[in-house]
Amino acid sequence: MSFKGKGGQGETIIAEGVKVEGNFTSDGNVLIDGAVSGSVAASGDVTIGERAMIDADLSANNAIISGEVKGNVRIGERLELTSSARVKGDVEAQTILMAPGCRLNGKVTMPDGVLAIETPKHNKGSIVA
Repeated sequence: MSFKGKGGQGETIIAEGVKVEGNFTSDGNVLIDGAVSGSVAASGDVTIGERAMIDADLSANNAIISGEVKGNVRIGERLELTSSARVKGDVEAQTILMAPGCRLNGKVTMPDGVLAIETPKHNKGSIVA
């Protein structure tokens, strides 16, 4: 089964508790807090919430992942993995930002790209052991 999201400036939302099975495509941005299995393709940006469970290949222009993705991730520009992100699959993006605590198991390809690993910020006067 294939699903087609809203085009233009609209945002497609897959809310928590919603499960989508099949090929999901959108001409705009996508916010996923639910579960998706199959494939997700967006011409805009994709945001995957902390409780989202994605068992699908993902492609988008930019993406922020905070939940779980099992599948290959192909991003045209910028991929951000927050501290709660769990990705099992190959990743391709121009720029990848990885927060401490995120998990990535797979091959990383960055054609002419930049990898940025966020370092913890310490307050003045704090002791780090």
